[in-house]
Formats: sequence, C-alpha cells, structure tokens
Amino acid sequence: MFERFTDRARKVMALANQEAQRFNHEYIGTEHVLLGLVKEGSGVGATVLKNLDVDIKKLRLEVEKHVKSGPDMVTMGKLPQTPRAKKVIEYAIEEARALNHNYVGTEHILLGLLRESEGIAAQVLMALGLKLEDVRQEVLNLLGAGVDEEPAGLGMKMAPAIGRGKPKSKTPALDSFGRDLTQLAANDELDPVIGRSNEIERLIQVLCRRTKNNPVLLGEAGVGKTAIVEGLSQQIIGKQVPEI
Repeated sequence: MFERFTDRARKVMALANQEAQRFNHEYIGTEHVLLGLVKEGSGVGATVLKNLDVDIKKLRLEVEKHVKSGPDMVTMGKLPQTPRAKKVIEYAIEEARALNHNYVGTEHILLGLLRESEGIAAQVLMALGLKLEDVRQEVLNLLGAGVDEEPAGLGMKMAPAIGRGKPKSKTPALDSFGRDLTQLAANDELDPVIGRSNEIERLIQVLCRRTKNNPVLLGEAGVGKTAIVEGLSQQIIGKQVPEI
C-alpha cells in the first residue's frame, strides 16, 4: 500500500505510529496521522496548513482534547490502523491519482484526512475553519498543477489552478523531495569543499556535454559524494562555471 509514498509521507505514518504509542493506544487512528503530519513539519501538507493560517500548537491541543490516553502499557512495533485511518490512505491514493501524480505525498494524506469526515482529524481540522475545497485549492496553488476530471467519489469538478494563485516557490514539488543546494550556497550555509577540485571539474565537464550529460556519483556512504555536489553549487553561485 505504501510503495508510492514519498519519504516524507512514510515518515508521517511512522510518526503516527509513535504518536499512538505516546497515547498508549493499540491502534493508529486519523488523529495520530494528523499529529504525525504536523510533527513531520516540512512536507507540502504541513506547508498548506501554515499557508492557511492554521495554528499548529492549537491544532495539537484540539486533538489532545478529543483523545484520551490508554492504560499504562508498552506497545512495541507497528500498530494496526483503524478502518477510518485505512480509508484516509485510500482517499490519499485517490487524490494523488486525480492530480496525475505517480506518488503519494503529505498533501494527499492531508486531503485524505479531510475527506474522511467522520474521523477525529477531520473534526479538528473543520473546527479550525478548514474546508476540503480550500485545502485542495491551496495544494494546487503550491504544486502549480491542475486537473480537469472528477476523481471518483469527490462529487465535484476540479478546475486548473494555474494562474489562480502565486506559488510560494518556483519548484515546490522538487522542494518537497530534496534540498536546493544552490540556494544554500547563496545563503552561505554550506561548508567549504577542499580537495575535490578534480571531481568537481569532471562533473562540470559531463554536465556541459550536449548529449550523455547526466552524471552519476557512485561510492560508499561517507566518501564525499554530497560534498562534490555542494562544491559545484558553490562554484555556480561564485560564477566559476562555464555559461551555457
């Protein structure tokens, strides 16, 4: 079921498991998934909540008002999901399919939580003033995507979002999967790279080819692959690379 989940979406589910254990629960409910989503904090789903002015601290408090701790016990390992939590995952997969995404991200999980309207998560989100349509539109604005078909079970048409809202980033989808090393270099947040000039030069040569210009860095963990790319990013910002 989780094969197409992004790393951040998988992390949300792992954090949901932790939240359930924190409450001494023997199951993962929609409330735990919501807490996992806000605890992850850096995915598109969390960004949508922030953009819609959701007070994350208040959200956590509202969830804890609805949820009571279970009896003192130690539950280890992966906990089972409630039927509603399973439905959230099904809805998340539907939302990803409706957006023509070949992955399931935190934004799709957020939409799934709202669509499962009888779950505690949806009740909390709606009590904070969130509406499914507004959240879906903000997701579209962030990703700069649009669909013109009605996904199964939604009961509404989704119009293209391009031009409706100004994206907060030029590459929001990429931002949800990785780090912008060039921006980090521009902000002087990368450490100096020493002794990698030959590797960086070779990387530049491959990138400058007209064809076969996709370099691959291979090596064991810790040998310095990331440092080479960081060095290239610093040279790009320092205008020490050829203009193409």
